[in-house]
Amino acid sequence: MNELTATKAKTGIEGLDDILSGGLSRRHVFLLEGSPGAGKTTIALQFLSEGATRGERCLYISLSETEEELRDGAASHGIELPDVLKIFELVPPESLLDPDQQQSLLYSSDLELGETTKLIFQEFERVKPERVVIDSLSEIRLLAQSSLRYRRQILALKHFFSKSNATVLLLDDMTADTLDKTVHSVVHGVIHLEQLVPEYGAERRRLRVIKYRGQAYRGGYHDFIIRTGGVAVFPRLRASEHRIGFERVTLSSGIGEFDNLLGGGVERGSSTLLIGPAGTGKSLFALQFVVATVARGEKAALFLFDEELGLLFARTKALGFDLKKMRDEGSIYIEQLDAAELSPGEFAQRVRDRVASYDAKTVVIDSVNGYQASMPEENALILHMHELLQYLNRQGANTYLTVAQHGLVGDMKSPVDVTYLADTVVLLRYFEASGKVRRAVSIIKKRTGRHEDTIREFRITETGLKLGEALSDFQGVLRGVPTFVGKNGPLLSVGSEEDNNS
Repeated sequence: MNELTATKAKTGIEGLDDILSGGLSRRHVFLLEGSPGAGKTTIALQFLSEGATRGERCLYISLSETEEELRDGAASHGIELPDVLKIFELVPPESLLDPDQQQSLLYSSDLELGETTKLIFQEFERVKPERVVIDSLSEIRLLAQSSLRYRRQILALKHFFSKSNATVLLLDDMTADTLDKTVHSVVHGVIHLEQLVPEYGAERRRLRVIKYRGQAYRGGYHDFIIRTGGVAVFPRLRASEHRIGFERVTLSSGIGEFDNLLGGGVERGSSTLLIGPAGTGKSLFALQFVVATVARGEKAALFLFDEELGLLFARTKALGFDLKKMRDEGSIYIEQLDAAELSPGEFAQRVRDRVASYDAKTVVIDSVNGYQASMPEENALILHMHELLQYLNRQGANTYLTVAQHGLVGDMKSPVDVTYLADTVVLLRYFEASGKVRRAVSIIKKRTGRHEDTIREFRITETGLKLGEALSDFQGVLRGVPTFVGKNGPLLSVGSEEDNNS
């Protein structure tokens, strides 16, 4: 099929095309609205640039910016504007700027509106483009002065373009009248852009398709960013759309005692939550699963919100885990994330890319506390996390999340409750015995099978984690203060080794 006869005009933005089920329906008029700085012009330039690379004639009609400003803006984003893309800088005729030529019996806005429309039609007939952008409607609204005249003007534009094969994108910066929805009822589809400014960190951008006649689309808000190369859109993740077949086998952690506590290990395609106060060893347990993954000849991906990479490499190497070597060999992928600069949609896309392109079978998110910092609302975090975990499970990947609880002992609380989302929950605690602070691990939940309901002491040694036998003489574990009350129980011998910080 010839590209020009195809039913959709791709925008040149992969994520946006996915949301729009392939792109914009040809030979229709669409509205792209948003406040100044939201990204309208960048998306419009990508839309035209995509058409130009496909051999289509493209026209950008600017009522507010000069051609030099548009080309400089495109260059700053790394967008190349080919010669086939024409930019028409619409300025009022000289007669309207000359005070001696202005009419006293007619409002100058009447003349300007008529001349503006005439110039748009003339340029369109001259170029005969397949793709058109008009920037912006705010200028036309101001010239129209009344809602009735503005609606008639938009209808006139729509009827004119409907007689051609052009796909038209109207831009509206919403500065003239934000409550006027005249264009919404006239155009074929509406894409709304928003720019949010959190209390700390970079601004966040998101978009929503408000209307698309006769076409199914991906509803709701979708995060996007403006970077070198243009706009990148991250469609909202729907786990139900992604499922592959895989064998559900039990995977070992690499530590026999821990496997016994887990009832043999963890099942492939499941999620595990490691929860406890700071310093108990949550990250180290997650890394134990990473090492076991590499030992099986599979790949792992680590997403770190809290710890600096250099410190992680030095700390874990002292415990027998050479993560830097594993990364250099291509066995693991490690990315340090800044929650203040990252939207949830972008993070979900990065995880998906690692699973799809890197074939990661183990994914570590350390920690949910840092992930929460990138979310404006806790309820949204739960929904994002639910879809992400469901997606990873259906891809046959194992997910390990860490959550740091507030406090060290006593009535500890989590910043967000995600225990019900995870298939397995590993609880880590401090306890006191024989005048020393020790660490304990227990499994409080496992959906995929049986597990020990006991508590095991563990130590962090120079060769990694070391777990002891099941301990029975404990009280207060559910209160967060496990206390050993036995006299000769099977506690791990401290010996001459010193515990390392986790």
